[in-house]
Formats: sequence, structure tokens, C-alpha cells
Amino acid sequence: MRSDKLVFLAICACACGSPTDQGDAGNNPDGGSSTDASPQGDAAQGNDSGKNDGSTGNDSGTTSTKVVFVIPMENKAQTQIYGNVNDAPYINNTLMAAYAHTTMFGDELPSLNSEPHYVWMEAGTNKFTDHTFSTDNDSASSNSTNSTAHLSTQLDAAKVTWTSYQEGMTQGTCPISSVSKTFYAAKHNPFVFFQDVAGATPSSSNQYCISHHKPFSQLTADLKNNAVAAYNFVTPNLCNDMHGDGSCPQSDTDSANIKAGDDWLKANLQPMIDYALAHDGYVFITWDEGDSTNLIPFIAIGKHSIAKKAGTVKYTHSSLNKSIAEVFGVTPLSTVASASDFADLFDPGTFP
Repeated sequence: MRSDKLVFLAICACACGSPTDQGDAGNNPDGGSSTDASPQGDAAQGNDSGKNDGSTGNDSGTTSTKVVFVIPMENKAQTQIYGNVNDAPYINNTLMAAYAHTTMFGDELPSLNSEPHYVWMEAGTNKFTDHTFSTDNDSASSNSTNSTAHLSTQLDAAKVTWTSYQEGMTQGTCPISSVSKTFYAAKHNPFVFFQDVAGATPSSSNQYCISHHKPFSQLTADLKNNAVAAYNFVTPNLCNDMHGDGSCPQSDTDSANIKAGDDWLKANLQPMIDYALAHDGYVFITWDEGDSTNLIPFIAIGKHSIAKKAGTVKYTHSSLNKSIAEVFGVTPLSTVASASDFADLFDPGTFP
């Protein structure tokens, strides 16, 4: 099926560093933040799989020419982000001034932890005939599903390439397990919980899974070499996604964690934005869950995103899944068919 957009799902801000990350300890185990990533996504020289040239990729024969980046952030409500110019100046003064955001993005699973929310982003549900996701446990045969009704499988069938960039994962592995020293959290990587990706018994050596996962540090080179996939899920580590951890450099307070996430976005987001705008694509920055209000922040970036718009349409993570499917010309899953897409955040008639 032909699709002609590239989408970056922005859930967590992506930091791009050295492409040789081996999961070293530290706040930025993938080689550090990069502020000199080239926005010239069409000056490619490399031969990496997932290359967005309409001829190569994780699946051969792709015809995708659009790109989407999704960056998931963590555990903050709208009231903690919108208007908080002290802790989140980049989000408020730069992103929200230039692009649209939502005011009615609801948490579909307010009583559950992070992992079910990430699974929902991929499948439009956390409940399957063989398993219901309700914990933050790592991927395992007892904590995964054999369901093939999820977005990345749809994209495979449509010959649309996809890659999960994970900050802190060990290069050359299927990152089914969290890595405490690098602050990589498997619970923030939805793909490893699907057995058609990670194996019937999820395995770190599963080659299909490995082919679709890269350390976040490799993104800078992939952007420069026009080697990113069509759909890119970019997850910061726990220190950089506003979640926090007692071992992170910043204090484990809401204010410090928000500031760390905002700084990470400022340091790493612009190359993704530049690439997306050059390829008629999108960057979506989302949060997984909020607080008692059940309203979470969301920012939609694209060439026709309406600057400063505070959208009032009701959305959930089902809207994210549906919108990405529409961008790539894939029929939305039945679990998300009734959700609103993000058309209201863009100039009329321009989305997807």
C-alpha cells in the first residue's frame, strides 16, 4: 500500500549522539546530547536498513516517502507543563508558540501504570485474548501477547518501515529487559511486548526485533544519512523523559524531572523537526499519563500545524494510533476506529 508521509511520533524527546552506543552507565548512555545534527535529510550516503528512499528498509519494497516521529514523555499532567515557563521554557515558549497543542487529551487508563499505556499506543487496547497488561514488568512469555492486531504489523504488511530508537538500550539486542545502569525501561518500549516482534518466548537475540531497534545515539547519523524509517518511536531514558529515578543526576522531584525533560527536548528535537518538515511529515510529542485530572499534554508538529492553537477536541492514545495509520494509508485498527484523528490541529484539508 502506498504512503507518502514520514512520521516521527514524539512521545519522548530524542537525543542523538554517537552511533556506537553499548549501553554505558550514565544519564545519557547513548553518547550525549547532540545539537549539531544535520537537518538535511536528503543528503544521504549510507546504506542502513530503514532508509527513507522508497527502495530499502526493514522490509524491502517500501514506497513510503512521509515520516513520523513519536516521542513519549512521562507522568505529567497538562497543569504541570502548560504555562510552566520556569521548568519547561522550551515547550512553552518555543514549541507551543509555533505549533498546536491539545487541552482535552485524556488518559484512557488512569488507574494503571506506564506499560499498559505504551501497549495502547501500539494496539489501541491493553486487553487481548491471551493477556491483559496491567503492570510495569519486563517482556516475558507470561507478559506478552500473541496478537498481531497492532500498528507495526500493519505497517509491515503495507511495506512501511519502522524503527524504535531507545535511549540506553544495548546495541545489537532485542531490548526486552530494562537496564538499570543506563536507565532504559522496557516498559516504555511497546513493541517488545508483542510476540510477532520479540518471539513467542521473547528473546534478546530475536533477529527480527533487533532489526527494528536502535540505540537513540544512532539517530543523529541516521538523520544525516537519510536512513531513518518512515515511522520512528523515540523514547528517552528515565532521567530524560520527566519520569525520573533516584539515581539520575537531577533530584527526583517533579520540578527537576520536568526541567531535565525540557532540556533534553531542546537539545535533541530540532533535527527531527527539520527532517519531518522536509519530508511532509510529523512529530508528535505525547505523555503517557497524568494526574487526577486525567488530562495529559500533547503537541502536534508539522508543516501545517496551527501555531498556538489550543485544541478542544477530545483525544486519547487511540487518536495517536489512528492518526499514524492514516498518515501511511493503513486502515485503522478496529480498536481505534471511533477515535478522533488529529486533523483539527492542522490547517483544514492538510491532514493526513
